[in-house]
Amino acid sequence: MTNSSDKEYRLFDDPIRYYHAMLDDIEHARDYIYLQTYRFNNDSIGIKFRDLITRKAKEGVEIKLLLDSWGTSLPSSFFHELIRHGGEVRFFKKIKLFWDFFTKNHRRNHRKLLLIDDRISYIGSGNITDYSLNWRESFLRVRSDLTQLLKRIFINDFNSFNKYVFEKMTPIRKIRHGDCEILQDVPSLTRQRIRRRYIELIRTAGREVIIETPYFLPGYLVRKALTDAAKRDVAVTVIMPKHSDVGLVDILRNRYLGMLHKQGIRLLFYLPHNLHAKLLLIDREVFSVGSPNFDYRSFRYMHEIAIVGRDPMAVKQIDGHIRETIKNCENFNYEKWKRRPAIQKIFERMLLPFRHLL
Repeated sequence: MTNSSDKEYRLFDDPIRYYHAMLDDIEHARDYIYLQTYRFNNDSIGIKFRDLITRKAKEGVEIKLLLDSWGTSLPSSFFHELIRHGGEVRFFKKIKLFWDFFTKNHRRNHRKLLLIDDRISYIGSGNITDYSLNWRESFLRVRSDLTQLLKRIFINDFNSFNKYVFEKMTPIRKIRHGDCEILQDVPSLTRQRIRRRYIELIRTAGREVIIETPYFLPGYLVRKALTDAAKRDVAVTVIMPKHSDVGLVDILRNRYLGMLHKQGIRLLFYLPHNLHAKLLLIDREVFSVGSPNFDYRSFRYMHEIAIVGRDPMAVKQIDGHIRETIKNCENFNYEKWKRRPAIQKIFERMLLPFRHLL
């Protein structure tokens, strides 16, 4: 393996730009293309990716796609030509009628990876669809042999595609590569490795904690870590969309905002359109980028993946992304929040028992 200093990072927040970058890297693939995503649509973006990947399969490139069957409703016939030329397409666990229908079927594969030729990795928040072309995302392109480690994870997921709980009884070891750590989560009421690691990072912060997330429903321990940091005079900022694509989450999250504001946490709402980026930045020294949201459902029920690192090149780009995001935000208005209609408070209370499933 090459030295960790040989890594090259590039952060994308504009879907059009990272789609172009992905397609260009796919065009130059010679060995394999492995793609794992939650949503792959039959639209202009999905068709463009399918057609190019199919052409690469005809050229002899190994193709493996792992798609979540909840997020992706495509029939296998959509990939008929790809499969005919040797490509493999698997859908993670079909929806079924279980006695615990809601909890079982919420155990989705939410990971988002594109791996090419043991040299290029994409990891982040975006799906393969034109549904989100105007969203603000976070996708990190890494050029290094880190791809070889992510490849092992992908192959394990690919071979376990028909299970709701991967490696149910086997602890997933920490994977480190130089100054980088790969975090994996599987559905669990107790382990929740990514949540635990994020809490550890927040607790170690000395100056600043910044979170970007589309869905903000923090559990008690996350809230405590954030408020404890604020009490230490750490500048804690949470950035979320003014209006996400899941309206019920927007309603329920309001229940937490007043208390967090009173504890000294700065809450910002992104205004132009949906903010779908999933980032954590600690003291402008440590970053995390990946697929998990800061909510109950993501930490408890979803198969997620993220990387934590200290590379100055990546930190600088993520910090720049965040500063640009903040320029398009408004502050949480506590006085307005206190005066919100009674019917809104009623809906917040009604949704509270379902907070793990939203």
